Amino acid sequence: MAVVLTLSNHYKYQKAKKLIDLSADSLIIILMKTTFAFDKDADATLSDVTADQIATGDGYTQDTKALANLVLTEDDALDRAYMSCDDPSWTASGDIPSVGAAIIYDDDTSDDTVIGCIDFGANYTIASGTTFKIEDIIIAEE
Repeated sequence: MAVVLTLSNHYKYQKAKKLIDLSADSLIIILMKTTFAFDKDADATLSDVTADQIATGDGYTQDTKALANLVLTEDDALDRAYMSCDDPSWTASGDIPSVGAAIIYDDDTSDDTVIGCIDFGANYTIASGTTFKIEDIIIAEE
């Protein structure tokens, strides 16, 4: 089953203004503290969410995990278009603090537009030596 983001309203606006190109822009994924609660109206840019990103250390480095191999698909059967990518992962070199969500933002926009949030529905601590992977991310638009 694919992981679908809750999209920010600012992303929708930036896309309508043709300031975002999912086929060419650099998309970054970041891990969020368990206390973070995404607000699709207020969490518009990286600066709005950066205080809730987990700290650099133990195998995690802030703002460096780019989504790789972005593929755009037109799905006429489900009447939507979507972007998929390789599964991002982090391998802990010490215990990475508990995370509860991930944010994807567009690093090529002037304001680092937040595209959306993946709420994990649970909190995860990444123990030293283990790998944390987010599988089957898609950005879907109907």
